[in-house]
Amino acid sequence: MKKVIRFLLVLVVLAIVAYTFYFLYQKSAAPDLTYNTTTANYQTIIKKTVATGSIIPRKEIEIKPQVSGIIDVLYVEAGDQVKKGDLIARIKVIPDMAQLNSAENRVNRAKISLNAAKLNFDRNKELYDKGIIADATFQDFDIAYKNAEEELDAAESNLEIIKEGAAKKSGATANTLVRSTADGTVLDVPVEEGNSVIEANTFNDGTSIATVANLGEMIFEGKVDESEVGKISTGMELILNIGAIQDEQFDASLEYISPKGVAENGAIQFEIKADMTLREGLFIRAGYSANADIVLARADSVLCIKESLLQFDGNEPFVEVKTGEDEYEKRALVTGLSDGLVIEIKEGISETDEIKVWNNPIAN
Repeated sequence: MKKVIRFLLVLVVLAIVAYTFYFLYQKSAAPDLTYNTTTANYQTIIKKTVATGSIIPRKEIEIKPQVSGIIDVLYVEAGDQVKKGDLIARIKVIPDMAQLNSAENRVNRAKISLNAAKLNFDRNKELYDKGIIADATFQDFDIAYKNAEEELDAAESNLEIIKEGAAKKSGATANTLVRSTADGTVLDVPVEEGNSVIEANTFNDGTSIATVANLGEMIFEGKVDESEVGKISTGMELILNIGAIQDEQFDASLEYISPKGVAENGAIQFEIKADMTLREGLFIRAGYSANADIVLARADSVLCIKESLLQFDGNEPFVEVKTGEDEYEKRALVTGLSDGLVIEIKEGISETDEIKVWNNPIAN
């Protein structure tokens, strides 16, 4: 009886060991896998790099006064349309006291000289009329009298310029009247009536009274990282996305790349400019922020697949094409342009071929 029990115990142990090996084998055995498939399709591939920047007018003109003083009247505000020659502001001149005193003294001296010249002229005119003095002698007194008149006129004009900013005889061309030097839109009026302004000269840029620009001619101005600047060249196409205008894209053409980089935030950035194509009826404000996709290469309506579907035999790309139930064959490919997500297929498959999605199997 003991032998039977011992024998049964050995059988149980052997059965447990056998089951354990079987269980471990089943766990280690690869499961049956099936694969999804997909097909190629036609689309446009754009290989691009990105630049950030803003939309600005091609030309912004700062209107500055020709004389220093205080703004007496402002005739425009931001948003107004102006033509070349339109009034922007009128300046009230605050004269320098030393110059004013000197000019007043000059007028007084000119008046004294004119009175003396007139007395000499009148006295000698009587003698000349009686034939007592010769023509040449009288001519000297005539010239002296006329010179004295001109000197008084010049002195009085100089006094008016110092006191008023311009002589009265200059009329509407007075330097105190600030006029627009171009057609366009007033973008900014950074001063107010009563503010002091300084004329532009060798030592000072002068006070800007207004900024005028043509909003019908806009450009994109942005920055490109040094790692990307070697890939771009003038004439390349840009696709602009303006943050303030949703669901709209604008075309532009790259026309300038700075020859010198500038350090910004720990990286070297190069300035670029692109001529922007505006759309009729769509108003673009100066200063809008924008992102630009610079088109490095483009392939329109070409056969493509996701780049993740590619497999490689060495450096040779291929895909597996379904030929039957869970049966696939290897197809070598000739590829073209890639944007990092999809890739152009020039040869190897057609639009109807079912391609194995090898990196996403389904376990049975």
